[in-house]
Amino acid sequence: MDGDSTAKALDAGANSVVDITEMGSDAIHEKGHMRAPAGEKTTGTGTPALNKDGAIGSMFKKEGAIGSVGEKVGGPLASDGMIGKNFNPDGKVGGTIQQTLGKKGE
Repeated sequence: MDGDSTAKALDAGANSVVDITEMGSDAIHEKGHMRAPAGEKTTGTGTPALNKDGAIGSMFKKEGAIGSVGEKVGGPLASDGMIGKNFNPDGKVGGTIQQTLGKKGE
């Protein structure tokens, strides 16, 4: 014996999934019922989060929560600086994100 006593119960034919017809009408388990969806499907209908106007992308604008820090620090981190310009929607990083993850699904 390998010390696994749980295997005994499974070998003996125990099963945690029992059909409701096997348990009778006084069983504690009830048959599951499918309910109608709560509302209309909204997936893919709004602005993507990483779009320049989305929930995350808008934070990188110079008025946004992340972009405004670069503007306050200034220098290379400003929106027109050596680093900051890459995070604009037409920059290397921002442009790539905008083209791949920021566009609406078709």
